[in-house]
Amino acid sequence: MSLIPLFPLSNALFPDGVVQLRIFEVRYLDMIRRSIAENTEFGIVGLLAGSEVRSPEGEETLSPVGTMARVERWEAPMPALLEIRCRGAGRFRLRSSEVAKYGLWMGEAEPIPDDPPTPVPATMQASADALGRLVAQWQRDGVPAERMPLAPPFRLDDCGWVANRWCELLPLPPDDKATLLALTDPVSRLAAIQDVLRGQGLA
Repeated sequence: MSLIPLFPLSNALFPDGVVQLRIFEVRYLDMIRRSIAENTEFGIVGLLAGSEVRSPEGEETLSPVGTMARVERWEAPMPALLEIRCRGAGRFRLRSSEVAKYGLWMGEAEPIPDDPPTPVPATMQASADALGRLVAQWQRDGVPAERMPLAPPFRLDDCGWVANRWCELLPLPPDDKATLLALTDPVSRLAAIQDVLRGQGLA
């Protein structure tokens, strides 16, 4: 296990996902600057309760699982503001956590094995097709790749990749996203997602 800085977020990040963040709180500015300077990762964990922006009366409850993130692109439009784009790396289980200096969360993280490359089962192809249509629509609309909520390469033939992108895109409860992130079988994760998509008439 290793001790890592944590960034609680209302929406979960999954491996190979991307997230755009505006950093202005002191507790995160120092951490992100250090991550950029040293080319290191930090952990993004879902918020089960509480607010992303710290308040005196608020209490944050962190998800027991998270994803390591690496800063891919950053800008500093103002001295106390960073705009960053991060990509998800490996997953981890959060074994313990505590609030450190300036309110920054630190946690003991245990890695979760990466998903093995797994083809999309024929019975779940509708989920991959629906995601492909969504990507094609963004491309037709002229959405730049760096502004899309998911990043190339678009691995629409990989079970884990398709499941992870839907987990990020769908407005699922934080507890459900945490459960899906913790699953070590990508087929089970995509099966759960396909049930949601069918319920919404999307697959």
